[in-house]
Parts: sequence; C-alpha cells; structure tokens
Amino acid sequence: MITAYILVLTQVGRSADVAKAIRALPGVVTSEDVTGPYDVIVRACADDINELGRLVVSRIQAIDGIDRTLTCPVVSL
Repeated sequence: MITAYILVLTQVGRSADVAKAIRALPGVVTSEDVTGPYDVIVRACADDINELGRLVVSRIQAIDGIDRTLTCPVVSL
C-alpha cells in the first residue's frame, strides 16, 4: 500500500468544486481546500505506484479546473 499527498493548483475560483470532485474518487482518503501556493491538498492510497499514477493522471488531472498537480509519496525512514 502506498500513500501520497497530491498538491493541486486550480484555476481561480475553482478550488471548492475541484476538491469536491476529487473527494468522490476511489482511492482518495481526503481532499481539502487550503491557502498558500496550492489550492487543494489530497491524501490518497493505492496498492502500488502504478495505481497511484493512474489515479493522478487518468482521474484527478482529468477534472475540469485543475492547472497542475504535484504528487508526494509518503516514505517510511
């Protein structure tokens, strides 16, 4: 199991709609509006890195109103 934080930059005024749409996706644990350099922070889980990649590229980035994402996998040191 892999967990990641996905930082999402949205178009102006779209963060609430984007967060809500992401929240409905399978594999998404939470999706919240934030302030700062990114507009939405997502916590997601997947069975492996390839499934995580498909979630980000095929599902999250396909949502209308998203300009950019940055995926940060969680590591155990």
